[in-house]
Amino acid sequence: MASRLTQTQSDIVAKTIDFVKNELATAEAGHDWLHIQRVYNLAVTISEAETDSDQFIVIIAALLHDIADSKFNGGDEDIGPRTAMGFLRRNNLDEEFINTIGLIIKNMSYKASLGSVEFTSHELQIVQDADRLDAIGAMGIARCFTYGGFKGRQLYNPDIKPNLNMTKEEYKNSTGPSINHFYEKLLLLKDTMNTKKGKELALQRHQFMVEFVEQFYAEIDGTR
Repeated sequence: MASRLTQTQSDIVAKTIDFVKNELATAEAGHDWLHIQRVYNLAVTISEAETDSDQFIVIIAALLHDIADSKFNGGDEDIGPRTAMGFLRRNNLDEEFINTIGLIIKNMSYKASLGSVEFTSHELQIVQDADRLDAIGAMGIARCFTYGGFKGRQLYNPDIKPNLNMTKEEYKNSTGPSINHFYEKLLLLKDTMNTKKGKELALQRHQFMVEFVEQFYAEIDGTR
């Protein structure tokens, strides 16, 4: 898939894949190697359409973007970039390249967008679109409820309404029912896509979620 890479870059990609697989061997199912692989595949698809992007940066950032997610590490928002950059330094990558990867990882999440975004680039936008695409559609639904179960959250509670104007800290500390997450984030992601290809891919996934939520509440009401 990675047709624009040199042999040396391809070798680094292979080493990165091995590193990520090992690091995430026991990760929660929605943030494991298979999530990384899906984001990687989506990022390559988008970067092939965005021919002015640096595909090597896109691929490495996609592979390392969840290497140490803050929500599984006591809220530490620096551990992901720090872990990724440490790996790249051990493999003798250029320091400017390493810093770029760190900045992409630090600034690409939905949570980051609720605060002060310190950096942006075309490559960040591509990886961000890929990651957000994996948070919507059928896979997004599966991941939402998998994570909710992992955290012991309710599926649904009519007495707990979605918080539609969360701050970054409120988002980080939210413990609401899983269905609320559709209104608080997932159904909003379609309109945050950066690239033409990302926007195209988001449309059908978004509509699938809309239909799921309608069916969910119809079953609660006993009308279907």
